[in-house]
Amino acid sequence: MSLLDKPPRQVGALSRLRRPGRAGAAAGRPGGRPRPVRELLLIIVLFAAYKLGRLLADGRVSEAFDNAHRVLRLEHVLGLPGEAGVQHGLLHSQFLVHAANSYYAYVHFPAAVLFLLWIYLRRPVHYRWVRRVLVALTAAALVLHLLVPLAPPRMLPAAGLIDTAARYGPSVYGAPQTDTIANQYAAMPSLHIGWAAVIALGLVVTSRTRWRWMWLLHPIATIAVVVGTANHYWLDGIVVLALLSVTVLLLRPPPADEPAG
Repeated sequence: MSLLDKPPRQVGALSRLRRPGRAGAAAGRPGGRPRPVRELLLIIVLFAAYKLGRLLADGRVSEAFDNAHRVLRLEHVLGLPGEAGVQHGLLHSQFLVHAANSYYAYVHFPAAVLFLLWIYLRRPVHYRWVRRVLVALTAAALVLHLLVPLAPPRMLPAAGLIDTAARYGPSVYGAPQTDTIANQYAAMPSLHIGWAAVIALGLVVTSRTRWRWMWLLHPIATIAVVVGTANHYWLDGIVVLALLSVTVLLLRPPPADEPAG
């Protein structure tokens, strides 16, 4: 071998780490973990747009109450059970009704944040899919909030329910006419149920333990809570679960290539 015929240089571990193709592989492959600052800014912008959209639907009070009466009639035609049955079960115990109000007030948003943080750190391959599903579901719900303003059953005397949060606490809402943070006439569909279902779906899909199906208790408990506290009708949950089903059919999860946990 002459001096001109140089043998191929062995690539060491440090050199491999410095290769551009290797360094960006995890971030560049489909489903890889996106940059955290950009992702945080994206989530903040999307949440702000959602809150703004909800407020744009405010001010249609008479239409919201007309739609509420239509929902009650439709539930009767469909043979759905009355929401009052769930609430009466809660009212047998002051502890239960207080726990339901607390679950409604304090679990919904923190649970979604913790779930997104966990799946971002531990299941980056599935994170992008979960984010897309959550964004698509929330966008579809926002469209319905704008098209179909709906007063919740706690505001409708014909529903035969009381506002458990206002009576027993804790309550997250003030008077509807002075509430500048939330649009209280955006009950259809229920994103409390929708987000809880996305959390359960994401954890079931990304886990392999025999106990993973227990995560379904979160949306089940959420359904009981939002109906029992008179914040939503049964149809609010049925519609959001139908929207989620269509969303998942259109946005299929990536193959699980990560270690089970």
